This record gives sequence, structure tokens and C-alpha cells, in this order.
Amino acid sequence: MKTQLKIAIFVMVSLITLIGMTACTKKDSLEKVKLAEVTRSIFYTPQYVALEKGFFEDEGLDVELTTTWGGDKTMTTLLSDGADIALVGSETSIYVYAQGATDPVINFAQLTATDGTFLVSREKIDSFDWGMLKDSTFLGQRKGGMPQMVGEYVLKQHGIDPHSDLELIQNIDFGNIPNAFASGTGDFVQLFEPTASVFEKEGKGYIVASFGEESGHVPYTTFMAKKSYMDTNPEIVEKFVRALYKAQLWVEENSAAEIAKVVEPFFEDSDLETIEVVVDRYKSQGSFAKDMRLSKEGWENLQAIMDEAGELPEKSDYEDLVNTSIVENVMNE
Repeated sequence: MKTQLKIAIFVMVSLITLIGMTACTKKDSLEKVKLAEVTRSIFYTPQYVALEKGFFEDEGLDVELTTTWGGDKTMTTLLSDGADIALVGSETSIYVYAQGATDPVINFAQLTATDGTFLVSREKIDSFDWGMLKDSTFLGQRKGGMPQMVGEYVLKQHGIDPHSDLELIQNIDFGNIPNAFASGTGDFVQLFEPTASVFEKEGKGYIVASFGEESGHVPYTTFMAKKSYMDTNPEIVEKFVRALYKAQLWVEENSAAEIAKVVEPFFEDSDLETIEVVVDRYKSQGSFAKDMRLSKEGWENLQAIMDEAGELPEKSDYEDLVNTSIVENVMNE
């Protein structure tokens, strides 16, 4: 009996060791890609689906995700080779190009097609009107970033001058904006999800409008890399896009409930019900880009918004900073 037990234990240990060695060998054979995201948000659901469902591994990639919290920090990480690919607002590539970069940053795949922020009121409002923001204190986003520029663009569309008709606060660090509002700063705040829905659930604020619905389609968040990286690693970039495209299709074909279950591990501070509500909200307003090609029309709309906000350093040609050939190759397979 003891002999049989020893044999059984030996077999189990051997199998566990073999499985571990096989897993290590498989991971070691994958091509490593360092990916930096500008923030952690359900807005980027297809990216998390690609990670969680193993679509990157299926393409032979080991993607290491880092959250860098802010467009300026994300771009600095990319330019200093702390990341191979960045998920960030397209406006950052324009800023870099305007500074005379010899190795420009190229937008190669669009993840989101609308703004991802929501207007949150401190008090519950049954019948919201944008005119209610006049003479209020509005806690906005970082100056020069897409959220803030879209926010100002939408306010102007409703006849509100963000710099004279209200008190605009935009000197608070990106990661601290929710805490500032929760601590009592501002009558209204511009927030990403899931923070906006969490605040509503906790009674800290109430969602009254969507900046995404108000501003229309714009290449809000894209995957980008330095031209030198794309020239040196075209196969890696194509594999990366193929995995993302699989994720985009999966998100399009599945319910918010199923999607929420997959991305839940990336949002430990949010309950499954909240994640499902947010996913459904983004899906219904067309935030997840069904077509990952960044269109010329979208590029011009982006620059128009930047120009309206006084943040466009100079006009940048679509052909100089956008490469749609990889997405087109993948979509035509």
C-alpha cells in the first residue's frame, strides 16, 4: 500500500513539474511586447478581452500591460522605450510631431471611436439642461488632453464659454480628479467609467450627460508606436492588431453580461453589475470601434477639436502620422 502511495505521489509530482515546464517553455517562446495604457477604464474593454481570452498568446505574443496614468506620462514612457506600444489619445502624437521628432509616433489602430467621459453632477437632476453649468464650478480634465478638449468643444456647442461662463478647474492631476470631486471640489465633474457609475451607486454624484454622445465620432484612443519600432517589427505589430481585431469582433457579438465576466479581473474595485452597466453604456453609444482604421475624416475632426480648444500646435498631415495598412491587411484576411 505504501509503495502504491509513493508511486501515485511520484506520478502527480512529475505531472505537475511537466505541466509547469511546458507552460514556461511556451511563455518563453512568445515574443514580448510592452504595452502602456493611459488609464485603466472599461472604455478599453476590447483590449482586456484580448488579454484575458488569450488572443495575444494565440498570435505568439506575451503582452505586458502597464497603466501609466496620463497622456504625458504615457508618451514619455513610449519615447524612452519603456513601452513598445502605447494606448493613448491621438493628440499626443501630434504634440510630439510638432516638436520636430525625427522618429515620429504613428497611429496604427483605433480602439475607441467616441469620447469616453461622462458629465457627473454633485446633486441629482431630473431634467438636465447644459445651461445649468453656467456660473457653476466645473472640475475638468488635464489641459491639452483629449477629455478636456472634447469637454470644452461640447460646452461651446451648447453656447457655454468654458473660460468665462463658469469656473473651470483643470490643474488637478489626472489620477486625483475623482478624489477631488468626492472631497467636495466642483459642482460638476468630467469622469471616465467605471468611476462615474461607482460614484452614482455610492451617492457621490449623478451621471447627467455623455460627452461621447455629444461630440460624435473621433479617434479618441488609438494604439501607436514609434516609426522605428514599426519598421523593425512589422510582423509583431500585425499579430498585435490581429489579436485586437478578434477581441473587437468578440465584444460586438457578445452581450454586456458575458463581456463583463471576462474583463472583471481588471476591475477589482468594481462589482460585476456595475461593469455590465458600463459596458452596455459604451456599446450602446458606439464607443468600441468596429472599424479599427483611423479615418481621414476622424483625423480632421480631431484637429478641429484641438484647434477649437486652442491646443493645436500646427496642422499635421494624416499620411504623416497614421498607418492603416496593417489594420486593412488583418480585416481583409
